[in-house]
Amino acid sequence: MSDSNKMIIAEFGSPAELMHAAEKLRDSDIKNYDCHSPFPVHGMDKAMGLKRSKLGWVVGAAATFGFTVAIILQWYASVKAYPLVISGKPFFSYQAYLPVTFALAVLLSAFAALIGMMVFNRLPRWNHPVFESEMFKKATDNGFFVTIEYDKSWGNKDTDTAMLRDLGASNIEEL
Repeated sequence: MSDSNKMIIAEFGSPAELMHAAEKLRDSDIKNYDCHSPFPVHGMDKAMGLKRSKLGWVVGAAATFGFTVAIILQWYASVKAYPLVISGKPFFSYQAYLPVTFALAVLLSAFAALIGMMVFNRLPRWNHPVFESEMFKKATDNGFFVTIEYDKSWGNKDTDTAMLRDLGASNIEEL
């Protein structure tokens, strides 16, 4: 692996140790790190200093757009293009528009959620260096890990490795 993509993996013994390590890394100058556990750890987002996701806004905007397009399309079709009086109802009878409007809003929301998750998570990433580690295979069963990624411009691996040992990491591996 080139010097531009180096990584340190540190194993911790419990979720509490992982949470403590995440808080210390958040408070240090290390920015490109991630925490891995076999189950969700309550409060980990706050411990890592992560911001709230923008995905909800994207999905909400897509739903609003779908709702608006469906209403305008049905209004145009029934009021402007083909104005027919059916059973004495007015041309713009919104009650009949609700199923199509709901369906289009849900459809566009689902597409926005899928595409938004792919973009925000930088997917697809076909191979990640962490999957080359034998130690990391425990992350899906009983392992708690912190990974720190480096590039050429920043980071001191020796200092960070010493810091991880001080935080209680039992195994540290460099990839």
